[in-house]
Amino acid sequence: MAGLQPVRGTQDLLPDAHRRHRAVIETARGIAARYGYQEIATPIFEFTEVFARPIGVSSDIVSKEMYTFKDRGEEEITLRPEYTAGIVRAILSNGLTQSLPLKLFASGPMFRYERPQKGRFRQFHQIDVELIGVAQPLGDVEAIALGAEILDALGILKRTVLELNTLGDTASRAAYRAALVSYYDGHKGSLSEDSLRRLEVNPLRILDSKDEGDKRVNAEAPAFEAYLTQEAHDFFAKVRGGLDALGIAYQLNPRLVRGLDYYCHTAFEFVTTDLGAQGTVLGGGRYDGLMGIMGGPETPGIGWAAGIERLALLIDEPAGPQRPIVIVPLGEAGEAAGLTIAQSLRRAGFSVDLGYSGNLSRRMKRADKLNARAAIILGDNELARQVATLRDFDSGEQVEVPLSELEARLAPFR
Repeated sequence: MAGLQPVRGTQDLLPDAHRRHRAVIETARGIAARYGYQEIATPIFEFTEVFARPIGVSSDIVSKEMYTFKDRGEEEITLRPEYTAGIVRAILSNGLTQSLPLKLFASGPMFRYERPQKGRFRQFHQIDVELIGVAQPLGDVEAIALGAEILDALGILKRTVLELNTLGDTASRAAYRAALVSYYDGHKGSLSEDSLRRLEVNPLRILDSKDEGDKRVNAEAPAFEAYLTQEAHDFFAKVRGGLDALGIAYQLNPRLVRGLDYYCHTAFEFVTTDLGAQGTVLGGGRYDGLMGIMGGPETPGIGWAAGIERLALLIDEPAGPQRPIVIVPLGEAGEAAGLTIAQSLRRAGFSVDLGYSGNLSRRMKRADKLNARAAIILGDNELARQVATLRDFDSGEQVEVPLSELEARLAPFR
C-alpha cells in the first residue's frame, strides 16, 4: 500500500490547497448571487450523447479527451468534460425552457484525458456561469462584467487582459468559412496534420493553432471583420459600448475563436502571463445554437468557465482556519468534563480541539502544532473546585476561571 500514488493528472487537495480552492468558489458564488445567479449542480457523468452531439465527434474533446465507457447496463457514459452541455440538458430534462431567462452558477470537477502540466489536470475543477434566454448584447456585457468582478475580488483582474472577438451570426460565419477554406486550400503544404483535419470539419479552429507553421499561414489569413453582416457588426458594437460604459478594458483579438457551429457573436478570454503558456484563466462566448442542437427550442445563451486550479495559483494566501481552543483533560474526570465542555463551546461558535491522549507536555506540544489560541486544563484539583486553568498562548498569562464563566471569558478568543 505504501507505493500507491494518485492516477496521473489527478491530485489530492490537502487542507492548505483545498482552502485556496474554497476561497475561489466561495468568492465566485457570492458575487454571482449578487448578479442574480442561482446555483445548480448536474451529474458528474452523463450519457455520452449529451456531449458528443453538441461538441461533435470530430472534435479533439470527443475523439481524444473524453473519458467514455460502458457501464454494467451497456449504456455509454462519459465523465463530464465541460459544464455547458450538461446544464442545457438539465434545462431540457426539467422543462425549464418555460422559465426563461435563467441565470445559473455551478462549480465542480471536469475530466479530460490530456497531457498534465502546470495548472492543468485530467481531473480539474471549474466555476461556470450560464445566462440562458437573453438574445440582447446586454447579456454578453453582464456575463463579462460578472467574470471581471470575480477576478477583481480574487485580486487577479489587474494581472489579466480581456481579449475580445466576434464570431458573427450564421450568415457571417458561412461567408467567412468559405473564405478561409479557399485560403487554406492554397497553403495545404504548410499546414500541420491537425489543421489539415480541421480544414475538413471546422476551419475556424485553425486560427487558434499553436503550431508555428500554422501561425505563419494564419498571419496572412483573411480577417473576419470583412465578412460580418451589418447586424453582426452592430451587435458587436453594442457589446463593446457596454464594456466601455462599465470601464472594462479589452483588447481585440481577431484570432480568438470558438470552432463549434453553435457559437456566435461574442467570444472572450481573460488571459495572464503569470502562468506561463497556460494563460487563459476565464473564457466563454455566446452559443445561440446549442439548445436547438440538443433537441430543444432555439434559445439564445451565453456563458463562461474558469479553471479553479489556475485561479488558485494566482490568488493571495487565504486566511487560515480559526485558531482553536485546546482542551487538555488530565485523568478520567477531566476527560469526562472535557467532552461536555468541548461540545458546549463548539455550539457557542468556538473552534475546539479535544486532546485524546498523552501527558500534559505532549498535549501542549500538540496545541503548539495546531497554533492554538488558548488551552483549558482540566485536572482533578481544578474540577473539585469547579474551575479550569486557562492559558493564553499569545500573552503567556495563565489564570483559573470558574467553569460557569468559561464561555464568557473565552469570548475574545472566538
